[in-house]
Amino acid sequence: MIPLPRAWQLTGAMLIGAAVGVVLGVVAMLQVEAALRPDAVIALVLGVPTVLGLLFVLTASRPWITALGASILAVAPGWFAVLVLIQVVHGG
Repeated sequence: MIPLPRAWQLTGAMLIGAAVGVVLGVVAMLQVEAALRPDAVIALVLGVPTVLGLLFVLTASRPWITALGASILAVAPGWFAVLVLIQVVHGG
């Protein structure tokens, strides 16, 4: 059984994770100047946080580990949204 934290703690962890994802997306776009394949970037941005977050959630023995896993899971949509917005603004 997955130990769940209180609803407000889980929501807060996911909100912080999404904010971290937005910041990571902006920082990545400013720092990385190499031309990368879009499918590789999507796999990296969505795959790595999802696998790590699910690993934390599924192996959690304490509620705070579940919250940490949910926070890591929430990084992916924030990061991906920034990358999509940058592509839309640049006409890509």
